[in-house]
Amino acid sequence: MDTITFIFHQMLNFSIPLLIVALGGMFSSRCGIINIGLDGIMIIGALASFMFIRYAEGYISSQTLLLLAILVSIVSGMIFSLLHAFASINLKANQIISGQALNMIAPAFSVFVARLFIGDSIISFKNTFMIEEIPFLSQIPVLGDLLFKNIYLTTYLGLLVLWASHFVLYKTRFGLRLRACGEYPQAPDSVGIDVQKIRYIGVLISGGLSGLGGLVFVLPNSTNFNGTVSGYGFLALAVMILGQWQPSKIFFASLFFGTLKTMSAIYSGIPFFNTLGIPGNYYKLMPYLITVIVLILGPKSLAGPKAEGLPFEKGMS
Repeated sequence: MDTITFIFHQMLNFSIPLLIVALGGMFSSRCGIINIGLDGIMIIGALASFMFIRYAEGYISSQTLLLLAILVSIVSGMIFSLLHAFASINLKANQIISGQALNMIAPAFSVFVARLFIGDSIISFKNTFMIEEIPFLSQIPVLGDLLFKNIYLTTYLGLLVLWASHFVLYKTRFGLRLRACGEYPQAPDSVGIDVQKIRYIGVLISGGLSGLGGLVFVLPNSTNFNGTVSGYGFLALAVMILGQWQPSKIFFASLFFGTLKTMSAIYSGIPFFNTLGIPGNYYKLMPYLITVIVLILGPKSLAGPKAEGLPFEKGMS
């Protein structure tokens, strides 16, 4: 049971950040803006939050510190994503190039800031954020060990983001307008809806969730941040596409790829995989290789919103 619990927790640690960032990418795509800068925004979110944690730890209780760090990661991700929003919406620049620019700027900026303030490119922090057990709920047979012991607050936050994303997208007037701007922006424009404003909000939501995803990815897996998130933003893009830009499907896609990442990370500790004699690098390659295969062989329904990536001119049909 201990082995199963460990594997399950590892799967959550890899799946939840994928879920959060993929949902962020979904909001941007749904409003008509391609955001391939998710990886760079994750880096900025992680940089800001762990710099905050490094300077504030010891002065604030661990869970309060984590909540504040979550807020810092969201705000920093939103601010950084404004660069992409301005270039894509106001300047009508190529959205792929604009997003890739974020991915190129973020790692170098992270190293620069870390060396400037702490004299090292690696930001170290004390991980005291794990919740050992939640009273009463941790006593539930099986589920108690899996969901309410040795777990991070960010896991529950990821599930909350999933529910909120579904609610906002399908149950609110804003969600309807957001989807309309990504499918046929001339329609909402014809009834007086500010398409540019909606698209800005979509990109800001995308940036906030991606920044949060950077924190959520690093927190349970390391006590150091070295200016990279191991290409997780690009994997989140694949999760978003496989999930067909729908929150519920993105959830299952993130679990699928999270399981693959878990296998690649802990294969050496599982006797069955050791007996196969497969070199370790193949396990590490597997999540990315399967990503490419799934996207190539996936159904034709893996098509984004019709106006995604297309600049919008007010009053143009």
